[in-house]
Amino acid sequence: MKLNIRIAVKDDCLRILDLINELAAYENAPAEVTVEPDHFIDAGFGSNPVWKAFVAEVDNQVVGFALFYTRYSTWKGSRLYLEDFIVTENMRGKGIGKVLFDTVIEESKNGNYNGMVWQVLDWNEPAINFYNKYNANLESGWLNASLSTEQVKAF
Repeated sequence: MKLNIRIAVKDDCLRILDLINELAAYENAPAEVTVEPDHFIDAGFGSNPVWKAFVAEVDNQVVGFALFYTRYSTWKGSRLYLEDFIVTENMRGKGIGKVLFDTVIEESKNGNYNGMVWQVLDWNEPAINFYNKYNANLESGWLNASLSTEQVKAF
């Protein structure tokens, strides 16, 4: 197995979207992915990009990715926010996720961030076990809040 971790390029976007849909299905929320490919591509590679990603390739096929951006905390300062992190199901257990996650940690360290944050569902035991290997702080007591596009427009 020849593993290559590299920064994502525009041509990776459709494959990343495939993996986003795989992640959403795993999280029992496939209908929640509503981003249009053109918007996704523009958000990463347009005139004002808001995200970056690393992709994991095996034999020149993208089998995983870690998408991140800068989050600003009034308490902590700039932090790397890991939005999505997935290795496709048939490639799990081969160490790809560890190399990919380690690359994101290095980005956080080298990018002069004041740490790194992400979310994990409380029922996702494989992910929790993975993060526990890093001695990650898993917090309880926070609830996610959001307004949809429709809710914002109706305001």
